[in-house]
Amino acid sequence: MIRLACDQLAGLSQEGVARMTGLASSTISRILAGAPLTRADRAQQALTGMGAPPPRPRTETAPSPGLGPVQRLLEQPECVDAAAVAVLGTMLAAQRRLDDHVGAEIVLPSARSHAQIMDVAADRARGPHAEGLRVVAAEWIQFEGWLLASTGRLHQAVQVLERAAVLAQELNEGTLLAQAYNFVAYTDRRRGDVPAFLSGFLRAYHTPGAHPAQRVGDAIQAAHGQALLGQREDARRLLDEAATLAEHAATLPPPPTAYWLNEQFHRLNLGLAHHGLGEADVAVDLISSGLAGLPADQRAADWTVEYREALERARQ
Repeated sequence: MIRLACDQLAGLSQEGVARMTGLASSTISRILAGAPLTRADRAQQALTGMGAPPPRPRTETAPSPGLGPVQRLLEQPECVDAAAVAVLGTMLAAQRRLDDHVGAEIVLPSARSHAQIMDVAADRARGPHAEGLRVVAAEWIQFEGWLLASTGRLHQAVQVLERAAVLAQELNEGTLLAQAYNFVAYTDRRRGDVPAFLSGFLRAYHTPGAHPAQRVGDAIQAAHGQALLGQREDARRLLDEAATLAEHAATLPPPPTAYWLNEQFHRLNLGLAHHGLGEADVAVDLISSGLAGLPADQRAADWTVEYREALERARQ
């Protein structure tokens, strides 16, 4: 994973990888030269720093060596196993974390290539773990769509996100479906199409199986659209619904595919909504405190630019 980050992400230095993984720069150099990281605890620390989930107890024997996980899936789709699905999930988690650190433009080529390969592999996969692979593929395709949207490739983003939505529906994955709808609505907001983004966020809000934290965010962003269209009473009513939902959402961890959904992130969109209602002072307080409360690795992420620009407008 460390070699993948350094090889495919040209904007990420060895020093940047060292900071993410908690390893010394000299250790990173040795790894890139081919030396193994022999200590299991240091290896897990490095993977966790790059966004990998905690290790799971082994319930199956390890896959046979010789083929990388993606290549093995393409060459032997009937042999997909739990270990391969877990490795691919770890790779995706690392790419998500890299998006926060180095930006979507740098991560996009690698993520897009992997998403396209995963789409083919998921279609060909067979066996008891094929559905797990399809879930990871749907997540990866959705991530590709997000990166396209984040870099302004809005038309391409919608096409990819529609594919992700179809896969999520086929898998009956409500959280993935709601997130795909949310990202499509985001592209409409980037275009300045208020009726479209209002409709899109409402669609996400009402998606069966959506996580409470997702519904909070969707309600707030839909209220922003209502405020901009002059539907003030509807906007305030939806903000009240979001506040009630937020109490429940606060007792649950956010879905792994939307790990950024927490109180600080919601404050950013609340700021947009209150600015739409003409409450500039409230908007300034919400957006500034939301930005200040973001995790360190997200404070300079590409997606924060929208909120920084909104903060400047609210201060005028």
